Amino acid sequence: MIPASWRRGEIAVLGLGRSGMAAGKWLATHGLRVYASDLADTPALREAAAMLREAGVAVELGGHDVGRIRRAAVVVVSPGVPPDALPVVAAREAGVAIVSELDLGVRILEGSRLLVVTGTNGKTTTTALLAHVLREAGLRAVAAGNIGRPLVDLASDSPAPDWIAVEVSSFQLHDSPHLAPAVGVVTNLAPDHLDRYPSVEAYYADKRLLFQNATDDSVWVLNGDDAAVLELAHGAPGSHRHWSLRARSDGWFDRDREALMLGGRALLPRSEFPLLGDHNVANALAAVLAAAAVGAKPTEIAAALASFRPPPHRLEPVRTINDVLWINDSKATNVSAASVALQAMARPFVLILGGRHKGEPYTALAPLLRDRCRTVVAYGEAAALVSEQLGGAVPVEVKTAFDDAMYRAAELAMPGDAVLLSPACASFDQFGNFEERGDRFRALVEGM
Repeated sequence: MIPASWRRGEIAVLGLGRSGMAAGKWLATHGLRVYASDLADTPALREAAAMLREAGVAVELGGHDVGRIRRAAVVVVSPGVPPDALPVVAAREAGVAIVSELDLGVRILEGSRLLVVTGTNGKTTTTALLAHVLREAGLRAVAAGNIGRPLVDLASDSPAPDWIAVEVSSFQLHDSPHLAPAVGVVTNLAPDHLDRYPSVEAYYADKRLLFQNATDDSVWVLNGDDAAVLELAHGAPGSHRHWSLRARSDGWFDRDREALMLGGRALLPRSEFPLLGDHNVANALAAVLAAAAVGAKPTEIAAALASFRPPPHRLEPVRTINDVLWINDSKATNVSAASVALQAMARPFVLILGGRHKGEPYTALAPLLRDRCRTVVAYGEAAALVSEQLGGAVPVEVKTAFDDAMYRAAELAMPGDAVLLSPACASFDQFGNFEERGDRFRALVEGM
């Protein structure tokens, strides 16, 4: 489980978010010497640091002891720490092994089987759907990873779950050499994280690491409508199963019958699946194929789909006020995700767009805005760029603060409209994460 070499030295944990916190705590409570550090120093991190110190971890906030990291037996890196960060580069130059929290979790939970979901968009909903379907089918299953609970944290469960649906980002795949999913799912691929990757090709290369330990027993559930996904998986050993919204496939949407299909069998009328948008039909079909691959029965899958409720911050209807529907899609942190949300809108809307720019042009949104969008209210660091790139297609108003953008959207919306928060940007200019941004949206709406 844990190499003997790790016990002969000190383990350095970089980044003290949820993943780093879970990794540091587990390692320390199992008798290993741990040094944990984070470049930031916030009240939340100080609270986390206090808990780690109680477990015997040496903690440093506001910087990293690079010399100490260069002498470490291994470095465990959190997904928020980029590969070109100084302590990571120093460890690599010193020949220190670098692994992700995900890889540590894989080592610890060697008795659990993993269903790993990656892609650019739809990962969280697909992961939540999959775990829900498996539980409704009577399997001992949980969701973990980027969806909320770090994989390492599941090691404290007794007994450990038999099946784990794991949402995995490209950052986590980068340093996870032991990851070998029983089932792997790729939802879609589109440019993203170009603030961290030098090119789209580099981003896709990390996604391709999902297949690095593929065998003939592996099952790959793939978006058959996405040529980039099919190219990514080309040649990977194992069984390839596809879903489609356009044509008959292993899992598909029959538009004539308005039904979700598993092969030739109608699983569920579209009207009985509670999530908005075609993209969520695609997410459901991905979960259907993954669940069927591990033995869930069609009747169990159908019942689970009908009873599922969406995770927060993903096209989440919050409240209707004066016949205006407020929709929280804070998880749409890139242009591709925002495009999906815009395509799902069936009524006129005011769009709140902005935050921290991630390197993608916003011009791709213009064709989706012309027909139904009354106004784009742009806010945050990206506001001026949004206005520059979309101002010729739709009215754009610029606000600095998120709260001001919300109040202006309320003034602009008319009865029968929606106000949609689908930012197409990271949240880090004004919020700690997209959840905090979505929670602020909900709180302001509830106070109107």
